[in-house]
Amino acid sequence: MSTRIAICDYGVGNIRSVERAVIAAGAVAQLSRDPAVIAAADGLILPGVGAFGAAVDALHSAGLARSVVDYASSGRPLLGVCLGFQLLFEWSDESGGRRGLGLLPGSVIRMVPGDGRKVPHMGWNQLRMHRQHAITEGLREGAYVYFVHSYAARAEGTTVIATCDYGGDIPAVCASGNVVGTQFHPEKSGDDGLRIYANFVSACSTTAAVR
Repeated sequence: MSTRIAICDYGVGNIRSVERAVIAAGAVAQLSRDPAVIAAADGLILPGVGAFGAAVDALHSAGLARSVVDYASSGRPLLGVCLGFQLLFEWSDESGGRRGLGLLPGSVIRMVPGDGRKVPHMGWNQLRMHRQHAITEGLREGAYVYFVHSYAARAEGTTVIATCDYGGDIPAVCASGNVVGTQFHPEKSGDDGLRIYANFVSACSTTAAVR
């Protein structure tokens, strides 16, 4: 049976490119805002672009914030991408300060320009690997991936898997248990980004096999 990946469709996200990446990784992509579809999936992706406050409001308005949190508690793989990654944290300073989903420890803060660096951080940057994780399996040190963001995570504990250098270490990949996220857009990051999705689908397939 094919691995089914639900892509949370709450009106704030680049979902079609994520859908294509999931299909390229060999899974069935299910764009959905139906809690029942999400609850039954082998894996869940939370995408997102735009402002934190608008995204949080959209999630709650669609009744999907609880669905995402409940899904994480099931132990099945959950992947947040870009703004979807930031939503996984406890708090963001954006939009006047808003609570996140609380699935990763830490907060999200405004990036500060300086030394020729502009905000937003937009374009290709290299990954620095800090520890091994299944989501980055097969990625080389210094792999280039594509970023577009003005806020960055201030992650706590040992959740940081990889960073990039933009006037200091910026968390690029974080994970806690079955919850993982990338600040960059894997679906816009060429073969290395597609490797992220392939690794995620592999983890979902393994989890599904033992359910």
